[in-house]
Amino acid sequence: MKSLNIILVLFCLVFQLRAQKNVELLKDETGKYTYYEVVASQVPSDSLMLRILDFIAKKAKELKLQRQSAAGVVALGKVVIHKSLFVASHPTGEISYQFNFEQALNKYRFWLTDFQFIPYAKDRYGNFVPSTTIATPLEKEVGKSAKEQWEDYKQQVADYASAFAEELKLRLASSGKAAPKIEEKKVISKTW
Repeated sequence: MKSLNIILVLFCLVFQLRAQKNVELLKDETGKYTYYEVVASQVPSDSLMLRILDFIAKKAKELKLQRQSAAGVVALGKVVIHKSLFVASHPTGEISYQFNFEQALNKYRFWLTDFQFIPYAKDRYGNFVPSTTIATPLEKEVGKSAKEQWEDYKQQVADYASAFAEELKLRLASSGKAAPKIEEKKVISKTW
């Protein structure tokens, strides 16, 4: 009876955590899902450009610089989507996207768009690899059987975009360099 109560409490917690994430991607005027944000900033434009380039360089595994100009940056990125069953999880595909960044006087804007899904499959060695090179836009309507899974992919992308935006704003607001630590003098004490 106690174990049944524990399991019931765990289910409630999982559903509560899922319900708390209400981040949603919106469509732009072209009909593509887009995460868009404008941020006021007091950081000088040359410093802002150095910080965004440093941000992209530190996220080299998931972001690749495409174009750079004095006003902004365009990069291509990807994120792996996971399917989880309580404890076990495995990648089901990857979402590629385009990251755009532009700056103006005392503000900057960025947006993530062109989300495309590439499914994964196991290869003969048991590794999850892309099963095709043809990507499916996230805006595509799917059949009834895959609708729930497709909605889960959209929610994972929305959560990722929100976390990405928070990390980006934090990195651009600060210099990104840690303050030097003052080393404490270590004294060896032989007393018990």
